[in-house]
Amino acid sequence: MRTRGTYEAAPPPANGSVPSLGYALFATRWLQAPLYFGLVAAQAVYVWEFFGELRTLIRGVVSGASDENMVMLGVLKLVDVVMIANLLIMVIIGGYETFVSRIGLQGHKDQPEWLSHVNSNVLKVKLAMAIVGISSIHLLQMFVNIHHTFRQELLWGTIIHMAFIASACLLAYMAGPMEAKATLLEQQSHTIPPQGPHNPADSPAPPAASERPE
Repeated sequence: MRTRGTYEAAPPPANGSVPSLGYALFATRWLQAPLYFGLVAAQAVYVWEFFGELRTLIRGVVSGASDENMVMLGVLKLVDVVMIANLLIMVIIGGYETFVSRIGLQGHKDQPEWLSHVNSNVLKVKLAMAIVGISSIHLLQMFVNIHHTFRQELLWGTIIHMAFIASACLLAYMAGPMEAKATLLEQQSHTIPPQGPHNPADSPAPPAASERPE
């Protein structure tokens, strides 16, 4: 508490009590940890799916049963699986770092570039952009296989893709000012020196009577 330019330490809790209820609520964030490990298992499923699609693509090319369009569709399926895996990585690592606990990769040579400044706003924008990329792959698959795609399905795919783009642009527009404000507050917190409690012993002593000017 500050009174007349001096600082006083806050009084300790009565009877030595601690905010155990607040600590207990704060500890409940670890309930999310098994969810992220479940997403790791889902990523393992996508790794299995990737190699299954790759095996099917190689078998079709070697046997000559796949034409150019089928090869392109197979490659797009592989890209789709990889982009979904990237989305899972962002959710797992970014979500754990933001909502559960720090991972502590500062200075590590393999630290992802985006993890150094990740927060809830950045994570939402990156997830939205990843969803737009996945939607683009699905829409491209429809256009490549346009002879076997119903017009109504193609129309709805385009509308949904545009909705994803609009949502991502809106999130990026909303996250910009909030990110700038957070950066400004962080810079101010680093530039303002901490002010400790005032100690009367640190103040210069008044001059003695013999040293006072006449």
